[in-house]
Amino acid sequence: MPSTPVEATVRETYAIGADHPVEDLCCPVDYDPRYLEVIPDEVIERDYGCGDPSRYLREGETVLDLGSGTGKICFIASQVVGREGRVIGVDMTPEMLDVSRRNLPEVASRIGYSNVDFRRGRIQDLALDLDALERVLENDPVSDVDGLFAAQEVADDLRRTEPMVEDRSVDVVVSNCVLNLVDRRDKAQLFREIFRVLRRGGRAVISDIVSDEVVPEHMRNDPELWSGCVAGAFTETDFLKAFEDAGFYGIQILSRQEEPWRTVLGIEFRSITVEAFRGKEGECFERKQAVIYRGPFQEVDDDGHRLRRGERIAVCDKTFQIYRSEPYASYFELVEPLEPIALEDAEPFDCNRTVLRHPRESKGLEYDVTTDAVGDVCGPDGCC
Repeated sequence: MPSTPVEATVRETYAIGADHPVEDLCCPVDYDPRYLEVIPDEVIERDYGCGDPSRYLREGETVLDLGSGTGKICFIASQVVGREGRVIGVDMTPEMLDVSRRNLPEVASRIGYSNVDFRRGRIQDLALDLDALERVLENDPVSDVDGLFAAQEVADDLRRTEPMVEDRSVDVVVSNCVLNLVDRRDKAQLFREIFRVLRRGGRAVISDIVSDEVVPEHMRNDPELWSGCVAGAFTETDFLKAFEDAGFYGIQILSRQEEPWRTVLGIEFRSITVEAFRGKEGECFERKQAVIYRGPFQEVDDDGHRLRRGERIAVCDKTFQIYRSEPYASYFELVEPLEPIALEDAEPFDCNRTVLRHPRESKGLEYDVTTDAVGDVCGPDGCC
């Protein structure tokens, strides 16, 4: 539970940033002005981001904002998801939370409803509510080693019985220039936590600063560069791989800053927004389904599936359902079996191989039907 030097420096820097605006703490971003009208200047002036993940949200969703700061993205998201949606902001800096919580009633009054909740916690440990832990420790302060061990047991109990963010409770996790502030030793846990709180089919939309080269060790050991969104930056490829390693699928770059925000010792740092989905975990079952990749590439390789343009590829039911949904749906033709196979009757499917699906597997070996032409098959240039 004790803070690392990196975390302490980040907290101190953003505490200052909550007290008064700090220029160049991160790169400027243009937000939809419609959503800014109801947000107090105090919030807008003390916002430090590098992208706008809120533009990818939809009405009615439950959204979790990691490193919510003074609440700007949360207040924008509250308007996008609407009265039926819900927004949770998590930040570890009390001074930032003071600003966001102080302005929450004003924003709610202006938009006509309240659907935002700000919580204090570390984004790499989303189960532990730091406000709840602090209330316990106020009554039983830590004064010796035994007290430290007891406090750790209390923290573990809170994670288990009163998690700040529950498993599979969120539709979308967003973050705006915060993941790079987490100590590199905690980054794998951070991505596991994002995965944990998302519902099946949910997604992460993360804006962050990445580098085009590996940041050297002497820069990584500089706490000041950590709070400046530089020392803790992933490389572009490692950022995407972190999602993959945590179990996400459908990972894609939604936006990438063309010109670098900052260059240090020849290393370029720029903003990038990535989307990634949860839902490929689980067993694979054979239901005689197939997908046909439309193109434009001759062949693609997705999570071990080698898909050649125009070929009818056998897939398990889980993969079939993934490919019929975003972000894949527009790239595939879906082939259902003529006689549906109930999931409870399906046999296991080996997803470690890529094989063609013969049309007779979907139609049935005894399929022997002859029909007349149905409908108009003429193209714009006339009939054949």
